[in-house]
Amino acid sequence: MLVADEVGYHPQAHAQGLASKKTNTITVVVPVMSNYFFIEVLGGIQDKLNELNYELAIINISPNKDTFSQVEHVLKRRASEGCLFISIHLSQQEWQTLQRYNIPITLIDEYFEGFDSVSVDNTQGAYRATKYLLSQGYSRVAMLSALETSKPIKSRIMGFHKAHKEAGIPFCEELIINGDTTYRDGFTERSGYEAMIKILTVEPKIDACFCASDVQAIGALKAMQDVERTIPLIGYDDIELAEYVGLSTIRQPMRDMGFFATQNLIERFENPKKAISQTIYTPELILRNSTD
Repeated sequence: MLVADEVGYHPQAHAQGLASKKTNTITVVVPVMSNYFFIEVLGGIQDKLNELNYELAIINISPNKDTFSQVEHVLKRRASEGCLFISIHLSQQEWQTLQRYNIPITLIDEYFEGFDSVSVDNTQGAYRATKYLLSQGYSRVAMLSALETSKPIKSRIMGFHKAHKEAGIPFCEELIINGDTTYRDGFTERSGYEAMIKILTVEPKIDACFCASDVQAIGALKAMQDVERTIPLIGYDDIELAEYVGLSTIRQPMRDMGFFATQNLIERFENPKKAISQTIYTPELILRNSTD
C-alpha cells in the first residue's frame, strides 16, 4: 500500500514502476486518514484487493484547500486505473464535471447517480436511534452533533427530527448540541466531551442522547464519568471500540462497504458499459450497556 501526502503522489519510484511494469493500481481518496470510519472501510478495500493483483495508493485531501480542485487534480494525473472516493462530498454540478475525465470511480458514503456508489441511509439510522430512546419514555432526547454543514450530519438531523414528529413530541432546535472543537468537522472525542458537558448542564435536564458518531460518544462517556452523571446514550458507526466500552450504537457495515465498492470498481474495469450500481445499506440498532 502506498500513501500520498495530500494530493502529491509518492514515491516517485512507483510512478516509474507503472511505466515499466503495467502495475494495476487503485487510488483511494479520503479527507482525513486518522478516522475510525475510514480505517474500517480501508480494511474492507484491502480484504478485496488481497484476492487480486492490485496496488493501493491513498491520497489524503487537505481540509484547508478546496476539495473539488484537489479531487480534479487527482483525476487529471491519471495515475491509476480507477478511484474510490471515501466521504468526499461534492455538489451535483461538481460530480457532473468529474464525469468528463472518463475514469472509473466508485463513491463510498456518498451518492451521485452518474457513478457507482455504496452508502448508508443516514436518515434512517438517526431515526432508529432516536425512536428507540423516545419509545423508552425519554421525552427530552438530545442530539450530540458535529458541524451541521457536514452532509452526513444533515441527514442524521433529518432522522432525529422525523422520530420526534412521529412520536408527537415537539422538535426543539436547542436539543441539537455541538462541541466547540471543529477539527474533523467535530467528529472527535474532544468535541463529544465538550458537547456532553453542555448537555448535562441544560435546564430543563436532558434525559437521553443520540450521538452523531461513536468517536464523539467515547468523549461523551468520559464527560459523564467526570461529572458523575449518566444518561442513556446511543452512538453511530459501531467501530470496534464500541463493543469493548459497552456502547449502544447504529451499525454501519463499514468493511462491507469498502469490500463491495472495490468489487464494483473492478467490475467497472472489466465491463465499462455495465449499468450503474447504487447500493444503500439500512443501518442496524445495536443495544449494549450504555442504554441500560
